[in-house]
Amino acid sequence: MTKKQERFRFTDTEMEIVKGTDLPDLLTHLGYQVRRVGSYYTTREMDSLRIKERRTWRRYSNQTGGDAITFLQEFCGKDFREAVSYLLEFNGHRARASPVPHQPSPAKKERPAFALPSAAPDQRHVFAYLRKRGIAPQVIQSFIQAGLLYEDADHHNCVFVGRDGGGQPVFASKRGTYDRNGPGFKGDVTGSNKDIAFRLPCDPGLDHVAVFEAPIDLMSFCTLHRQMRSNAVALCGLYRGPLDNYLRENPHLKQIVLCLDADGPGQEAAEKFLDEYTQEGYAVSIQIPAQGKDWNEYLLRRGSEERRRKNGER
Repeated sequence: MTKKQERFRFTDTEMEIVKGTDLPDLLTHLGYQVRRVGSYYTTREMDSLRIKERRTWRRYSNQTGGDAITFLQEFCGKDFREAVSYLLEFNGHRARASPVPHQPSPAKKERPAFALPSAAPDQRHVFAYLRKRGIAPQVIQSFIQAGLLYEDADHHNCVFVGRDGGGQPVFASKRGTYDRNGPGFKGDVTGSNKDIAFRLPCDPGLDHVAVFEAPIDLMSFCTLHRQMRSNAVALCGLYRGPLDNYLRENPHLKQIVLCLDADGPGQEAAEKFLDEYTQEGYAVSIQIPAQGKDWNEYLLRRGSEERRRKNGER
């Protein structure tokens, strides 16, 4: 069933109510820390997010945007029908001819409870998908054994698990393993602590930390540098909160290596972080892949070139 067909399940009045959802209120309800900056709103967790006129959003770090429906689809893993139903409930099922402004709630709502998705009995889809992305089987297996990666039972997504300093899971990012018709599904599990995101344990004998945008880029770097088994953070975006927490928990760290994407948003963030963390006393460097826009693309290109050389191709 297409999104257009699904839409016919809802009345025009219901769709008007949903499209009139107050985004700052919705994000506060979902556990984000919303703040106003001039004429727009943003969040502490995603400082590249811009909410304008309280009804539309755009995230410049990955060039996505839309309304409340697309926000729930992008960041909460809901399909179109689930998103509309959720927003109708959030708005109190008001059935009026036109939307009315949603009044801020008198009390701040708590962050939704976090729970990991149910695990599949095996990791076949995850293993096949990551091998297709060029990740070495030893690296995949090491992440699975460390409790940082598994396959969910319902949709066979990759689930990247973020654990706090005590080893407890507090964050999870899902990545679809089906991407034949374009980029696969991705989104954080509801209630995830975005100040932890995804990371490897810290070795007290090492004084540096490598920083990536996405878990797959971190795994790609581990494939390229097999000696790397610790001291790395994937921000799952361009919000610096996960790195700040990692540094607070490991005060012996003195060096930061920014391995963010080589595209515009990634390098803008890298330059910004370089200035900010240098002022805080860290030795900061920027490392970008020799080819491609990110570390996974570089890994795939390098693998393709090696295969051509082995086959005697130019």
